[in-house]
Formats: sequence, structure tokens, C-alpha cells
Amino acid sequence: MVVHAYSNYAKYAWGANEHRPITKTSHSANVFGTEKLGITIIDSLDTIYLADLKEFVQKSRDWIETEFNPNVNSEISAFEINIRLVGGFLSMYALTNDKLYLDKAQAIADRLLPAFNTPTGIPFALINLANGASKNWNWAAGGCSILSELGTMHLEFQYLSQLTGKEIYLEKVEKIRTTLKEASENNMYFNYINQQTGKWCQRHASLGGLGDSFYEYLLKSWVLSGKKDEQARSMYENSMKAAEEAMLRKTPTTNLMYFGEHHSGRLDPQMGHLTCFVGGLYVLSALSGAITSNSSTKHEIEIAQGIGKTCRESYVRTATGLGPEGFHFERVDVEAKSLRDNEKYYILRPEAIEAWFYLWRSTHDQIYRDWAWDALISIEKYCRVEGGYSGIRDVYAETVSHDDVQQSFFIAETLKYLLLIFSDDSFIPLESYVFNTEAHPFRIRTV
Repeated sequence: MVVHAYSNYAKYAWGANEHRPITKTSHSANVFGTEKLGITIIDSLDTIYLADLKEFVQKSRDWIETEFNPNVNSEISAFEINIRLVGGFLSMYALTNDKLYLDKAQAIADRLLPAFNTPTGIPFALINLANGASKNWNWAAGGCSILSELGTMHLEFQYLSQLTGKEIYLEKVEKIRTTLKEASENNMYFNYINQQTGKWCQRHASLGGLGDSFYEYLLKSWVLSGKKDEQARSMYENSMKAAEEAMLRKTPTTNLMYFGEHHSGRLDPQMGHLTCFVGGLYVLSALSGAITSNSSTKHEIEIAQGIGKTCRESYVRTATGLGPEGFHFERVDVEAKSLRDNEKYYILRPEAIEAWFYLWRSTHDQIYRDWAWDALISIEKYCRVEGGYSGIRDVYAETVSHDDVQQSFFIAETLKYLLLIFSDDSFIPLESYVFNTEAHPFRIRTV
């Protein structure tokens, strides 16, 4: 699968950000701007390295050394560039100790620094890498900043400071955390914040899109620090307790566990595919001992298993065996199913497989490998095309309509977690590595 996905990208769209596997042309989502940054090359590199595809690795390294140029005059998502490029380069440095990758990671991070020049330290969402001009998304509520984006700079910048000895990167993200901690209300963190005032723009909270990786990086920053970053651990523990109280529910008849969406004190009983990552987050929390109460490990594993099962149900209740982008719990007849046409698509997302990977590592219950295998078979049956792999527009229709996009995260995340779940635990052990939100492994600090 890795060879098919990567070789076709290399054949039809080499140097482009992503590719269209049906029309066999290049593709670039708006988050990547209008210029070619080779997103797929860099985002996929540690996966092809772990898959021992030496020729592909060398081809990619040669391109990075001679062709990669971040001096692009285009508005680009700072969040996406950070998790995919900075994260991808840092991961390759962690795996190979090749300084080329560390130098490239630092070069991109330096170009992101102007985005942090705000009164609160909360960065702008978009930045022109050539001149540093920055702004927020036009569609974001009130022109505000998004929690999942601004909260997902920490791990990469923390690791970069650790590796280079330059504190500026850590200082930038610590200022963000201070602003967020001061703004929290009863340990709740909402999805939109005003970067000029540090005040919340609305009262919408979620462990899915717009919120997800903020919580993820609280835990993982603590793990990466060698469990020395007590502020991160404390914020993680308190925020997850608040999130459970506000958003964690079970369906009344079938006991399916889910995290709903919190809107000004009202719970919307729906969950997104992105939220499936929470299953893995709870496993990592339990394995690392992040929560201090005596009964925490059992409680966390139960939630991880519950979310993992719910996400599995969202897959098996479709015609294709692939999970939709969003699903609901309002009625018994639509539990873990989509209600609207605009949430029935599958774009090769990894989060359910990610959760099952962590559950496999923690329990070695064969069921999680079986679920991952079922997903793999469905991806092969419905998403594989001659020129790579494509997302599909409706998981409930067995005669599929392809969206003609092979996302860079398909190789970076989905295929990596599939590779890892069917590998020995000693292959990228969780005791030694922590994954960024794009599945790039960083080596945990030991001193």
C-alpha cells in the first residue's frame, strides 16, 4: 500500500503538495497556499523510512537537499506547515540523526516566528513564508484564532528547542499556554479565542475538530519532556476531567460512548471522525501515568475502549466498511451514523486506526488488529485506484464516487499506524517515542 501510494505520487505529481490519483495530476489544498512545497514528500518520509523503502528515502532526501525552498510568496496555514513539515523533518532527525532534517525544521520554524507577534502571543493562522505577513482565517468566528491550531505548535517547538538549545521556540509556545490557562473557565477551553485580548469569542468546546490536538499536546508535551513539564500534565488532567463532565455520554439503549459537542452549556449529540483519536489519547495517558488518582488507569482504558468501539461501529454501519466524517446519536435508528450528505465522506483519515493501534499496544487484544485489518481491506477495495488512493464521497453507497485526492496524511498517518499495529511493540516503542498529531515520532527526553 505504501509503495502504491508513494510511487504514484512520485510518478504523477513529484514536488507538488498532494496529487489526484484518478486524473493523475498535482493537487494543493488551500491550507498549503498556491506554491509547491512537496508536502507529501516530507510528510510521508518517516513512513517510507520505517517501511525500509531505501530508494524512495534517498530520492526524497535528494529533493529536500537540492529543491526544497520554503521562501514561497503565498499564504499558508502555520498549523499545517508546523505539524507536517516541521514535524516531519524533526521525526526524520529523531530516526536518522541526519542534521539536514534538523536544519530544515529550524529553517521553517524561523519563518513561522512572525506569526507569533501578537499581544497575547497567540499566533495568526496564516503566514506568508516569504515576508512574514500574517492574518487569521476569514471564516473563523469573529476573526478569532482556533484552539486546535494555536495549541498544536507546542510539541514541535518544544522539541526544536530541546534539540538546538535555542529557547526562542519554547518561549513562543509557553506564552500561548500561559494565555490559555489564564483564559480557562472551570478548566474548560473553548474553540475560538481573540488573539488581541486573550478572551474567548464564543462558548463552543469540542474534542473533535477545532479543539482536538490542543488536549493531545498537553499530554504529549509532558511525555516528551520526560514527565518534567508539570504545568502541561496538570492542565491536561483538569481539562480532560472538565471535558468528560461536559461532553462524555453513553447512548441509553446500546451504551455507545461518545464525546459530543458543547455549545454554551448545551450538548449536541454528534461526534466527528477526528474525535476518534481520543481513544489513543486515553491509552497514552494511562500508560504514562498522567492522571494522579488511584483508579485513573482503569477509568482511562475503559473510555479508550468505549470510544474505540463507537468508532468501529461508525465503520461497520456503512456499506463500505469505512467511517464517515461525522455521525450522530440523537435516535436509536441513527446511532453512529451520518444524518447529512455533507458528513458522509471518507478522506483516508487515520484517527480510528490510530485509536486501535494504541489499544492494541496496551491490551494485545486481537480484536483491535482485526478491526484495523477490516479497515485496510475496505480501503483497498473502495479507495485504491490505478494512480494511488482516493477518498470517497459517500461511505453508505457501495458504488463509490471518488473525490480524486490522495491526502498527504494518508501515507504519513493512516498507513503508518497500519504498519505499526501489525509490527512488534519494539518497533517505535511508546516508552521511547511520542507521536505528533501528524503521526511523526519524536524521541522522548531521558535526562
